[in-house]
Amino acid sequence: MTLADLFGKRHQLVVYHFMFGPGWKEGCPSCSYLADHFDGAAAHLAHRGVTLAVVSRATLAEIEEFKKRMGWRFKWVSSFGSDFNYDYHVSFAKDDKARGKVLYNYELGEFPSEEAPGASVFYKNEAGEAFHTYSTYARGLNILVGTYNFLDLAPKGRDEGGLAHKMAWVRHHDRYTDGYFVDAAQLYKPPVRTDAT
Repeated sequence: MTLADLFGKRHQLVVYHFMFGPGWKEGCPSCSYLADHFDGAAAHLAHRGVTLAVVSRATLAEIEEFKKRMGWRFKWVSSFGSDFNYDYHVSFAKDDKARGKVLYNYELGEFPSEEAPGASVFYKNEAGEAFHTYSTYARGLNILVGTYNFLDLAPKGRDEGGLAHKMAWVRHHDRYTDGYFVDAAQLYKPPVRTDAT
């Protein structure tokens, strides 16, 4: 599959670079947190001429297994064996990591993984030529997280102060242990009443 194929019949394409490398047992919890918002948005985007696609370097078999576990339906493709993720500075070669600094989020710095999150946007003209129009990384991806918008309305907000890192509280939705998040089919479980009335 080529980049042009990802557009489908539309002229605009948003690619989410999901941290999921070859051989990983599961995708990144923070990327999974964002991806939980994709299925609902994809249909609305399509009707505005935008295709949403997710890309990871994991093999297609690894992606399909994890996607099934999480109950997702969005388009997710593998860039395994290609330079695509490297070209958009969301995957890092072992040699670059060994030097200690990689180009991520428009600057050279240390990064704890060989994979990083990002979003890249493309436009395809009538001649079929594809153009890269925008990319964002790290906390620039917050706008994609509807849950953050709800938390920002709540009295305690995101309540991330004092954590090891900003998203330390995030889990795969099937891994929360408080009983409220059960599985993709039953994300909310109402509290059990303890009174006799």
